[in-house]
Amino acid sequence: MDIRGLIYVLIAAIMWGIIGIFAKEVLAEGITALEIAFWRASLAWIMFVIHACIKKQVKTQPSDLPFLFAFGFICVTMFYGSYQLAIRDVGMALAAVLLYTAPAWVAFLSWIVLKEKMTTIKMLCVVMTITGVICISLGPKLLSGNSISLNLFGLAAGLVSGFTYALYYIFGKKYLHRYATPTIFVYALPFGAALLFPFIDFQPKSPYAWFMLTAMAAVTSYGAFSFYYAGLKRMDATRASIVATFEPVVAAIFAFLLFGETFSIMGYAGSSLIIAAVLIVVLSGTKASRANTGNQ
Repeated sequence: MDIRGLIYVLIAAIMWGIIGIFAKEVLAEGITALEIAFWRASLAWIMFVIHACIKKQVKTQPSDLPFLFAFGFICVTMFYGSYQLAIRDVGMALAAVLLYTAPAWVAFLSWIVLKEKMTTIKMLCVVMTITGVICISLGPKLLSGNSISLNLFGLAAGLVSGFTYALYYIFGKKYLHRYATPTIFVYALPFGAALLFPFIDFQPKSPYAWFMLTAMAAVTSYGAFSFYYAGLKRMDATRASIVATFEPVVAAIFAFLLFGETFSIMGYAGSSLIIAAVLIVVLSGTKASRANTGNQ
């Protein structure tokens, strides 16, 4: 495994992990979640267009446009929309757990679609990451005995968010590996944002709200996707999805540092499980690389 791939995916996870900081500030300005998703996609699109024009990476094969538009529909419209609906109907904690079923979806789809080998270590790491996210997200409720909302529509939306999030990996490996990251998002983001447009009640925005929306797009979309897809070119999809689950750990760390939010005992246990899973992925990838080198 190329160590640069691991570093790139970890950087992307850190960038995604601070989404909540931007969202908290923008929501306080009276802007709805779907409008935030729309501007996050639209402003990032402008950044990718500038990047693609400078690097002369705008052109694509007409035959690939259906895949790029499908990527925009599934991984922008469907993913952003379903995740916001899950948060609305089952709460942020359970929505996060359902979202991070993604490594399991990736492992299954990688086996079926990409023909990646399904190993015991991979499955162990998938179980560890999902268990870790459950401990972080639902730990306080489970320890206090509070009930967890089981709205069926919200549960379905959460599972859809996990599945569509997993398709980032599959599209990237199966169909879009021929293109630079800016090229992909020049076509995918505006299509995905346009499909969100009819469902948004736009609100007036202060200069601070525009600043935070722009910063959110620059860091959590333009920056994170650039690093993530650079990493995905250097490691297999299942390992990348496991490393990316470092995101909720990062989010929890920043929540503690900036807002004084603390973990429960289960939260610390969950974080340890996720970190351990990432370390296992790193060690197993390193051993595999050494073995392949030795066999050459």
